[in-house]
Amino acid sequence: MLISNDVQALTKARFLATQARDPALHYQHSVMGYNYRMSNLLAGVGRAQLEVLDERVEARRAIFETYRDAFGSHRGVRFMPELADTRSNRWLTTLTIDKQVTGLKIPDLIGELSAHNIEARPVWKPLHLQPLFQGVRYYPHEEGTSISDRLFEEGVCLPSGSGMNRSEQNRVISIVHEALSAATANV
Repeated sequence: MLISNDVQALTKARFLATQARDPALHYQHSVMGYNYRMSNLLAGVGRAQLEVLDERVEARRAIFETYRDAFGSHRGVRFMPELADTRSNRWLTTLTIDKQVTGLKIPDLIGELSAHNIEARPVWKPLHLQPLFQGVRYYPHEEGTSISDRLFEEGVCLPSGSGMNRSEQNRVISIVHEALSAATANV
């Protein structure tokens, strides 16, 4: 679903979403398009979800705040700040953990959470590391690695579903605190 007050952008998006077919008698495509048309059923579900959007965003923001309050003062743990004059929906709570400071590696943290039946994931793998794009040129930072490489190595997505209750959040917090404490003791 796409909404905008920019009619020109909406017209272009609609064109691209309907396979970017040129206005010709035959099927002709001068640019790459996509088949992103939404069915009536999916549109109905989307409209129904818009009715609870504010409630879900507030729940996600509250979960983010709980995690930030729990880990934000820990050395080597960072959360993405909100930019001035913006308001994040905090749809996914991610944080970075500097293993040089904390001694904790993301795969170890994810493994510890998994051992307690809690799903967590690294942040998204950069495109230049995906097999599909092997060998494609990318632009690393001056030190030889890209920011996306560092985020993939240090970033983790914690459980943050809008239906999480406080007890479930406290369970995640407890396990992450234990992992941080154990790793920090070895630094």
